Amino acid sequence: MYNEEPMQEGPRLDPMPEREAPMTESVGKEYRPSKQEALKEFQITIRFLSRGCIVQVGCKEIPFEDVSRAMAELNAYVTGDTYEIQKKWRKLLD
Repeated sequence: MYNEEPMQEGPRLDPMPEREAPMTESVGKEYRPSKQEALKEFQITIRFLSRGCIVQVGCKEIPFEDVSRAMAELNAYVTGDTYEIQKKWRKLLD
């Protein structure tokens, strides 16, 4: 005769095959934001004085006696390697 008792097993879960972690070149390297991300990080304000100007980047203010020097630094910040220039100024101001 038939054994009409229901099976007492729970749902069967097939084990997932192990996956290898994707190999990326960024393993061990520090995160570098994109140029646009780095530029968006801080608001920049220029306040012109009777002699020179003050460039405010985020909460830091940098006085320049010569406006052309300030514009050269600002141009380098915007067109150059923004992330590296931010590191340079952080080191100088902190």
